[in-house]
Order: sequence, then C-alpha cells, then structure tokens
Amino acid sequence: MRATIRGLILFSSLIISGPALAQGYPTKTVRMIVTFAPGGPTDVIGRIIAQKASESFGQQVVVENVAGGGGNIGVAAALRAPADGYTVAVVSTGFIVNPSLYAKVPYAVSDFAPVSLVAASPNILTVNPEVKAKSVKELVELIKSSPGKFSYAQPGIGSTPHLAGELFKLHFGLDLAMVPFPSAAPAVTAVMAGHTQVGFTALPPAIANVQDGKLRGLAIMATKRNPGVPDVPTMAEAGVPDQESDTVTGIVMRAGTPPEMIARWHKEIVRIVALPEVNAQLRKLGFDPVANSPAEFAGRIKSEGAKWDKVIKDAKIRID
Repeated sequence: MRATIRGLILFSSLIISGPALAQGYPTKTVRMIVTFAPGGPTDVIGRIIAQKASESFGQQVVVENVAGGGGNIGVAAALRAPADGYTVAVVSTGFIVNPSLYAKVPYAVSDFAPVSLVAASPNILTVNPEVKAKSVKELVELIKSSPGKFSYAQPGIGSTPHLAGELFKLHFGLDLAMVPFPSAAPAVTAVMAGHTQVGFTALPPAIANVQDGKLRGLAIMATKRNPGVPDVPTMAEAGVPDQESDTVTGIVMRAGTPPEMIARWHKEIVRIVALPEVNAQLRKLGFDPVANSPAEFAGRIKSEGAKWDKVIKDAKIRID
C-alpha cells in the first residue's frame, strides 16, 4: 500500500513539474553559442534573439561566438554542455551539411533537438560591375568563351553559397575556379575589387553593395524576388530552374533537454520574430522571417541534408 501511495505521489509530481518547470524557466543566465564569427548572418540573428529574449526572460542570454571548422567547433562546444536548457546554439546550414562534407565531424545531427528555423536568407549571384555580362545567360556565355579565366568567391567551404556555386558549375559544365574565403565580408570585397569576377554569397552581406551599384546582382537563388533588391530576377526567371538555395539560421538545443524548455524557447522565438521592428529589421537585412515549429525545422533539416549531400557527392567535395 505504501509503495503504491509513493508511486502515485511520484507520478503526480511528474505531471505537475513539467508546466512548473516551463513557467519558472529560466532562473539564471542562458548561454547562446553562435557557431560563426561576429558580423555574419548567423551572428546578426543570434544577437537579435538574445537581446529580445533577455528582456522577456528577465535573465541574460549571453552570446558567445565559437567559430571555426565551418561551424563544427561551436556545435561541438554546445554538445559538451549539459542538456539542462541553459545552452542554446545558433546554427547555419553547415550544421546540416557538414556530416556529408567532412570526413569526421564531432557530432551527429541527432545529438540535437531542433527548436526553430528563425530565418532564411536567399543566396545571390553577383558580378563585379566591370564584367560585361548583364544576365545569367550572358555570364554563362562569357565564361564558356574564356575557359580558365573566371573565378568565383564564396564565404566558406561547404556553405550553401559554395554549394550553390558548384551546382551552377555542374549544371552548365563551366570551367570556373572556386576561391574560398573565411566569411562573407571578404568574399563580397573580393568581387567588388575585381579579384574574383563572380560571387556566390548569402544576400545579407551583399545587399547594400547591390543597392549601391558596387555589385551587379544577376539572380536571387530563391522562388521569388526579394523586396530589398526587387530588380534582381530569380534564377528561374533568368532561365535556370532548380537552382534555389538559401542559408538557414536556426536554434537547436541538446537532445534530452526537457521538452518544456524547448517549447518555451520556441514560443519566445515566434514572439520575437513577429515583433514589427524585428520583422522589418530581418527583411531589410535580406532575411525571410520563418520561426517555424520544432517538427517543421526537423523536416527542413532532413530535406536540406538530402539535397546538399547529392551536390557534395556529384562535385566531389570533401574535407579531411
């Protein structure tokens, strides 16, 4: 009888503890690991979320940039943290593609629980204004007429702009050299300076320079035009279908984190992204606000992984 009573008490406490846990969380500082260096798209979004969440939680959400290895070092740091809800990681598409790209990665995607895909930024194909091509078709003809003379800048091995560039090369059979950079800023600068004639980057680091005419945008690699650069056509409009790609930015937590804490973070992200000032800020920077559910983010992770795994294999890209 006593054992039965103890069991009922334990069961009841478990039922009550979930909502109580979510209601009281967080009770101390939350560590937000951004898996890339300051200033890039992942960092910008992480800091927006951290600031607004700190105000709402009444506890500091402290951003810690842990860059390197295409995001692998930061993800590994998040994996070493306890699954207690007090460490979140802001990840990019590298989190999804690195298991296919690298010979060894310090994590499995299943080691983490998706919280929300916060926003996505379409990739953009740009050229130096001195390049004669005014369209994607003209660029392809120009590269084919001068094999070995053109190169493209990209912001990191295995990034979606890099993979988009390789998909473009594969589609047209182009002799187009790839020049990697450690981040988007120097890749954009290289195209503006003419060190590389072509650039594949996420839209946010390039948008201001396209607007100012320092870069010529040839195509947005999305299904619809971006309001920040409305005159730049989509790849499909430019006559090249099935070339869509974007850079996703989302938040994950360690697998095994109490679901109430994951739900609390998801609710907070949805609230923050819906704020008019945040929504407008994201769009101005070239991001498409998303704030989807954990299940939807999990589905996106699965589909993106399959898509880019094929490109990585076809282009024979591998990092040992």
